[in-house]
Amino acid sequence: MRLPGTLAAALALVAGLAQAEPLRSGFDDMTPAVQALQRDDTQNPAMLWVADGQRRFAADCATCHDASAMRGVAARYPAFDGAAGRVLNLAGRVNACRERHLKRPRWATGSDELLAMETYLGHLSRGLPIAPPADARLAPARELGARLWRQRLGQLDLSCAQCHDAHAGRRLGGSLIPQGHPTGYPIYRLEWQGPGTLQRRLRGCQVGVRAEPWDWDSDEMLALETFLMQRAAGMALETPGVRP
Repeated sequence: MRLPGTLAAALALVAGLAQAEPLRSGFDDMTPAVQALQRDDTQNPAMLWVADGQRRFAADCATCHDASAMRGVAARYPAFDGAAGRVLNLAGRVNACRERHLKRPRWATGSDELLAMETYLGHLSRGLPIAPPADARLAPARELGARLWRQRLGQLDLSCAQCHDAHAGRRLGGSLIPQGHPTGYPIYRLEWQGPGTLQRRLRGCQVGVRAEPWDWDSDEMLALETFLMQRAAGMALETPGVRP
């Protein structure tokens, strides 16, 4: 099947990134102590949210979904949702299910309830390769995300690509710069003393370059998430990851 020109261009761009450097998880750049926290489920603090998500899934979702059938779902998001007419990330899909099928209100972005469910669903796919959908409807989001990845922002006039493509593996302020792959989200950061989403991390980076952060679940945020998952295609999900 011939891909539309826009999608083909976006995929070619991502392929070029992958060929520039071998894909490397941020986990590989962590200290042995932090790696040990992530490896050991009895020590990984985010497993508390996994357990909470499992309880919520059993209470709210198990009437329609078997947990075993959810393995691999997190590896395929963001995805285009026909009913919504837009790209949804995993949290957005959870909320869409709540509204459409459970007839319940959405959970707030970043709430403990939504974080728990997203962390649980991500954990079910741990070890599986990230597999973005081959859906031409995602092409505009991927292209926008690729542009935003290279767009200079803030008073420091820096782009994501300048750090995580051009200078990955070097140090900034004593900290090693990772390639910036979304393999462990929601991720537990010792700095946060709790888990957080990829959007929380992206907003933190924007604040770091002294830019005005994009709104939660904005088109820009969802586009960058979509691009980053395509950029990390084939890498194993690690949810829940642990970072400093």
